Amino acid sequence: MSNAPAPIQPAPALVKHYLLYGSERYALAILRPLQEAIRARGHEAAWFFDGPGAEDLIDGERLLTVAEVRAWNPIAVITSSNHLPHFFPGVKVETFHGFDAGKPRHVYVRGFFDLYCTTGPRDTKAFGEVATKLGHFTVIETGWPKLDPFMREIAGALPPVRQPPVILYHSTFSPSWSAADTLYEEIKRLSRNGRWRWIVTFHPKMNPEITARYKALQNEFLRFAENDNILELFPQVDMMCSDTSSALSEFLLTGKPVVTFKNRRPGPQLIDIDDPAQFEPAIERALARPPELMQAIREFADAIHPYRDGRSSERVLDAVDTFIAAGARNRRRKPWNPWRKLKLRRRIGYWGPA
Repeated sequence: MSNAPAPIQPAPALVKHYLLYGSERYALAILRPLQEAIRARGHEAAWFFDGPGAEDLIDGERLLTVAEVRAWNPIAVITSSNHLPHFFPGVKVETFHGFDAGKPRHVYVRGFFDLYCTTGPRDTKAFGEVATKLGHFTVIETGWPKLDPFMREIAGALPPVRQPPVILYHSTFSPSWSAADTLYEEIKRLSRNGRWRWIVTFHPKMNPEITARYKALQNEFLRFAENDNILELFPQVDMMCSDTSSALSEFLLTGKPVVTFKNRRPGPQLIDIDDPAQFEPAIERALARPPELMQAIREFADAIHPYRDGRSSERVLDAVDTFIAAGARNRRRKPWNPWRKLKLRRRIGYWGPA
């Protein structure tokens, strides 16, 4: 009989729990790539919703109650919203629900988060300056998880313009920024002559009367799309028309042009107009893809999201690990936020301990 000691068996890998929190349906498109990355590492992800979206979970996606979340004890709660339940365990992480489109309060810190995972150099600089001043959160640049499958899909050279060209029209829901009503007659006229084809889609919160008017325009040259994830439409079109929507920044990552109406932050990457009479000539210029416009689009894309590898979800998980390894603490404590926390408790219906 051999007296040799038995070989030491490696300890089983620790399975980490991550909670994905949503308050709007758009959280699904943003956080599902993270769920895929979590599972690929052998860990577990589950969801908690206190707004629309839970009804769209599919087989294999786990939905938890408040009591189950607290018992499950996630190492991190990751969200695209600008708030989350403070009484859930784990590091509180924001991945954002869109790019800065020039609307107020993009760089707006509510004191709910330990870690901000920023999309690119422009937001990293903006949030980093606030973090240095306040000291109660950390900023790590990761890229945006929502774009992971999209970046893999659009890899390669920019495809030529279709014949006839296809135009995506998308408007924000905010009445003071939306051009949907102003441009309605022009889109109606241009969608009937067959020169271009149109796909129209709106934010879920768009005025239902405006949505109904555009749905009524549907014909052989215009269709109204109700995709939950607007990224699905981007490969189907050659350009976009919009106003002040964060989706136009996502679209510019394709390298294709965008025409905007009274954009709140116009720049060389956009063809911005302020009169419906300029709409048709602006579209013609966009479809011609002038070199100076295309260069400006590339430079803008690099500033907001330079990552083209489709691995931003992995970088978010690495950022969480880095933050935890450093002690999972920031220089200062988060503010108390009693009023916002009270509203969240009332919304969720939980009055137990934090």
